[in-house]
Amino acid sequence: MFPPSVQELVPEGHIAHFVRDTVLEGLDLSEVMKEYQEERGHPPYHPAMMVALLLYAYCRGAYSSRKIAQGCEERVDFMAVTALQKPDFRTVSDFRKRHIKALKGLFGQVLKLCQEAKLVKLGHVALDGTKIHANASRHKAMSYGRMKGTEERLEQEVDKWLSEAERVDAREDELYGVDQRGDELPDWVKSKTKRLQKIREARQALELEAKSKAEAKAKTRKGGTKRGRPRKHPEGEPKPEAQRNFTDPESRIMKTPLGFEQCYNAQAAVDAHSQIIVGERLTNCATDRNELIPMLEEIEKNLDKVPKQLSADAGYSSEKNLDELDERKIRGYVAVGKQSHHQAAAIGKKEPQPGTRRHQMMMRLKKGGYRSRYRLRKQTVEPVFGQIKQCRGFRQFLLRGTEKVALEWSLVCTAHNLLKLAAVSRRTAS
Repeated sequence: MFPPSVQELVPEGHIAHFVRDTVLEGLDLSEVMKEYQEERGHPPYHPAMMVALLLYAYCRGAYSSRKIAQGCEERVDFMAVTALQKPDFRTVSDFRKRHIKALKGLFGQVLKLCQEAKLVKLGHVALDGTKIHANASRHKAMSYGRMKGTEERLEQEVDKWLSEAERVDAREDELYGVDQRGDELPDWVKSKTKRLQKIREARQALELEAKSKAEAKAKTRKGGTKRGRPRKHPEGEPKPEAQRNFTDPESRIMKTPLGFEQCYNAQAAVDAHSQIIVGERLTNCATDRNELIPMLEEIEKNLDKVPKQLSADAGYSSEKNLDELDERKIRGYVAVGKQSHHQAAAIGKKEPQPGTRRHQMMMRLKKGGYRSRYRLRKQTVEPVFGQIKQCRGFRQFLLRGTEKVALEWSLVCTAHNLLKLAAVSRRTAS
């Protein structure tokens, strides 16, 4: 029932052919291949095929390793990429985790291909961040204040139940004999003990984080003791409302349009010419203010130059960021406040102090009015987030931990650029 060649499983010009050929001919996979230099044995599936499979799956909105494995068994477009091979979901998952750094490096290579195809101009770049749900529930988080109270209560319960377990064991020894089973703790004690251990570990992590922050502040503090009102809680101790999630401790609770959720902050810098992502980054900090400079460095690392213009919303507005734009000779269009419907630019209600960088930016946006280049921000970066979240259905990370989640976001951005490159290739071919 199948055609004689896997090339004929899908029509000519299909995205499956483009992704497979691009991976085989256009990408340097030496970082992946060097992991398979053993004298004996070979990987069960060719690493190049596995890379092509992952990228194609992300292009088609299939992110789960189980969905990818199912596609290899049921979908002819996946078969065209794998040449009818059927890796199971565990193989796909382990491959993705094993080659985190190498797979993350594919973003820069695909971006170079987009640059060669004249898709990257760096005339105007729009920067923004979006909150994407972590693979964890906010209901699995606990505040430091609640940890202390719960830990004390659980310790009392565990002590009481351990005493009860010893009494039960002694009675059962009398009934059944000392050689009979009966020395294990009951399941209801084990679960409480395990939860107590998790709470202790989370509390210690929060205390260590607070202590390191206090030490860093002490080193930078000038003039001895800190002035002002006395602290509500001891320095070096976490605030009572500080939270830590048991499922993914590196994720954070962030405000989203649907309320507060356990999330990561995914950053993207998008070229206004063709909506190519020229820089990507992931952080577990809810605010965007500290991300502008790292994103500029990321763009320069990827393309060896910086954009001529950059637009961003009020979340990136600070004197330090605007100074950096001037030092790099980038003409910035950064909002200094929230934009009302009747305003031509986002300048806010409260004006910055005269003589500051933010005041100069406000005057630039006012002068440009509705023709200001700031208008390019919404039509450049917002549609990209819409394509990723709505069209390709990427609304939650599958992996846990900042390093692994950063790989997922990099693969999503790489797939986005591949789709843009494929569209241009089809138009050129026709």
